[in-house]
Amino acid sequence: MKENILKPLRTFGRSKGKPLSTNQELLMQKEYPKIDISKSVEFAKNPLSNIEGEVWLEIGFGGAEHLLWQAKNNPDITIIGVEPFLNGIVKAVKGVVDQGLRNILLYRGDARQIINLLPDSSINRVFILFPDPWQKKRHNKRRLINEKLLSDLYRVIQKGGALRFGSDITDYVDWVLTKIKRHNGYEWHASERKDWMERPENWPKTRYLEKALREGRQGYFFDFIKF
Repeated sequence: MKENILKPLRTFGRSKGKPLSTNQELLMQKEYPKIDISKSVEFAKNPLSNIEGEVWLEIGFGGAEHLLWQAKNNPDITIIGVEPFLNGIVKAVKGVVDQGLRNILLYRGDARQIINLLPDSSINRVFILFPDPWQKKRHNKRRLINEKLLSDLYRVIQKGGALRFGSDITDYVDWVLTKIKRHNGYEWHASERKDWMERPENWPKTRYLEKALREGRQGYFFDFIKF
């Protein structure tokens, strides 16, 4: 009888979209290996072994608008972008080349794989912006943010570092706030003026946020601080 090995739930949908064009194929062949963090010799031991200074991590960067904006506006910060969707990786690689950025590294796959390899207290800021809400109740268990992920991120985020979360789905917001409270390792200060409903200046719009606004949904913006 085969042993029943439990695998992590898939928290994202498809990993491929429309076929890549010839130019995109060439771009991936030539440029992606230069910024693919998994190609590092020490990756399996410590993905950050050759990185100096602050490191930020964006999980599920989608069209890469936020990732590229943060890298351009914070040139002294190394930003690792993780995305399972091939077409998102292509957009990030093209943005890196077009803008001449030198502070982005990419990882294509499940973010939990690389998080497990990161040293303790090695990340200054984590971004999880508008993740798949898995709105059907029977699919809630597939939501990326859960007790396990919050604990894993707590291990790798430095004291005083931030977990930045955004969503336009109120049920997901309630879900995350409940789990943050239960974890009891992150601080969130809600003010009377409800600044969690106002997008900070250092939080650029993405296509997902713009779509939500067009469809009449409110964006919610949070910074949870590790203490």
